[in-house]
Amino acid sequence: MEKENNKEKTIDFSNAKYYENRELSWLKFDHRVLSEARDKSIPLLERTKFVSITSSNLDEFFMVRVASLKDMVHAKYKKPDIAGMTATQQLEKINRATRELVEMQYSTYNRSLLPMLKTQGIHVYDRMEQMSEAQLKSAERYFDEVVYPVLTPMAVDASRPFPLIRNKTLNIAALIQKEEENVFATVQVPSVLPRLVPLPAEGEHEYAFILLEQLIMHNIGRLFSNYRVLCTSPYRIMRNADLPIDEDEANDLLKEIEKQLKKRQWGEVIRLEVDDGIDKELLSILKKELDTASEDVFKINGPLDLTFLMKLYGLEGKDELRYVSYHPQPVPELIGETNIFDAIKKGDILLHHPYQTFQPVVDFIRQAANDPDVLAIKQTLYRVSGNSPIIASLAQAAENGKQVTVLVELKARFDEENNIVWAKKLEKAGCHVIYGLVGLKTHSKIALVVRKEEDGIRRYVHLGTGNYNDSTAKLYTDCGIFTCSEAIGEDATAVFNMLSGYSEPLSWNHLVVAPIWLRNKFMKLICRETRHALDGKEARIEAKMNSLCDPEIIAALYEASAAGVQIDLIVRGICCLKVGIPDVSENIRVRSIVGNFLEHSRIFYFYNNGNEEVYMGSADWMPRNLDRRVEIIFPVLDPELQKKVRHILQVELEDNTKAHLLTTDGTYVKQDKRGKVLVNSQLQFCEEAVAAVPKEENRYKDRVFIPAEPLNTEE
Repeated sequence: MEKENNKEKTIDFSNAKYYENRELSWLKFDHRVLSEARDKSIPLLERTKFVSITSSNLDEFFMVRVASLKDMVHAKYKKPDIAGMTATQQLEKINRATRELVEMQYSTYNRSLLPMLKTQGIHVYDRMEQMSEAQLKSAERYFDEVVYPVLTPMAVDASRPFPLIRNKTLNIAALIQKEEENVFATVQVPSVLPRLVPLPAEGEHEYAFILLEQLIMHNIGRLFSNYRVLCTSPYRIMRNADLPIDEDEANDLLKEIEKQLKKRQWGEVIRLEVDDGIDKELLSILKKELDTASEDVFKINGPLDLTFLMKLYGLEGKDELRYVSYHPQPVPELIGETNIFDAIKKGDILLHHPYQTFQPVVDFIRQAANDPDVLAIKQTLYRVSGNSPIIASLAQAAENGKQVTVLVELKARFDEENNIVWAKKLEKAGCHVIYGLVGLKTHSKIALVVRKEEDGIRRYVHLGTGNYNDSTAKLYTDCGIFTCSEAIGEDATAVFNMLSGYSEPLSWNHLVVAPIWLRNKFMKLICRETRHALDGKEARIEAKMNSLCDPEIIAALYEASAAGVQIDLIVRGICCLKVGIPDVSENIRVRSIVGNFLEHSRIFYFYNNGNEEVYMGSADWMPRNLDRRVEIIFPVLDPELQKKVRHILQVELEDNTKAHLLTTDGTYVKQDKRGKVLVNSQLQFCEEAVAAVPKEENRYKDRVFIPAEPLNTEE
């Protein structure tokens, strides 16, 4: 409540002024990623990776989020977002904010990283003129022997129309002349060849590279030998990659998605990147042929597409420019256990990745596939690795005669092709493959093993916050639980029956499933803390997630804060909530941790007047997770495991090294660390995982680890 002239008035917690725009909040997240590249306390090659990540993030943002807004504009959709902005207004602000981000990105690359790489003996040339005579000869030989045979130059004239320029590819535009007539031509920089072309280095332990597009531009006259080359410029486009799938009309979802994937290369051009020195006539032709407006043209002061910087990370002999890589540790409860089912019977087991290895999850499915007592395996798959051992085990289980049911989510964005391949392989092996529910993405992470034992049928369940992907499990922070709780086993069976047969159980024991009950569950949990605060009781909420943008949840948090509930949120990416608003959000604190691991786990804690409740699961506080996806949130019931999960939250809330705090003006800042004990939550979890393993089980026991391999994409 708000007092004014001794009168009380009700606060409208849904007022647009209390909300941050989703897309602008995401750009702030990419700024936080870029800030790691600008942090001089971080080793040089780690910093270059964060610049690469910023570029990769921005590409996906344009292909999906900006593309979606442009679709709204084309459809004359005028409804404002939760921050009160129309699609047109959002695009205008996004454009300005993106240009600021790109300018900072290239300033970081040109003024900081490139000179520092040079001082460390790593030379990345973006002009042939910078190279020595020996390097020029090497580059010319490489062009003759490797590059030239692969290139396909394409001139555009009356008989040859403008070619399809594929999404995200790097190309070279040229203006060529023959008999006083100017002709446009284009050459695709072949993605099958390395972008960084190695050259002879001039010193020991040094490296030298020339960018492939520069080598091609230098020799482009050879591709158009009967023409005079007037000018050249690299260019690159982003296309709308949001697939318009009408599931109600699709007789075969798999075939429909396969068809739509081909259209991704034909989508509307939403961003055109060119060199900032591009010739005006050349740019005019590109804009006309690609149907690109001036506001969608980005002139770049440096190499287009900085994702090539990721390739520098593995250079040999440069260990001092990287963190020591971390090796995921064994799970203490599973050390010495040969049968994972026997270990789970002793009690629920918490997994914390990547600090602890993902191998037990792989072993869970592998042992189930070969265990003669296992009758059935059921699992959801959203994103899996390129050579997934879990897929191989599921196929083996079906071949061994077990009942195997797998839900493969074909609509997992940018993993559609991969998942189609796996779905076909599993079907061929004899698995029963489900493609998800119409209109909903199945994002839940659950695996169920049904086993025949001496005392009857027992169900073993794995529930997690992250994907069944053994590759990303080394890079993403996630939590999982193994249990053979009878009540959770019943719920797991009900989940798969619902997915495969549309049967909705009348009641559940412990699992909370979206889109049916999850929103109401969260609202009740938040409102319960509000009531406790209004009754003068201690009330507290701690929650960790990837994104927070659901207006109903945010309004409930505002109301809780106004009642006196202390709220601490750890939100890696998008956060549409504002802090420090008088009488609205004064009791809410928000932090974002951007480190070398991608913060991906979802954890929710409610004090509940001392009867504390802890939940984990697959859902963020976003409309898509609560209303348009099949998600599972599960309680952490074991008191000892509750303490471990609370410890995770507490350490992250104490992080003063990698945490960025949201301020009242909407910016994110790092804490002043002067005079304070430094807390790096990711490093601390690495050290704790090492310390928890007996020395004889861990040959890395005496080493101090700092995580490597940063990856900061949005799921």
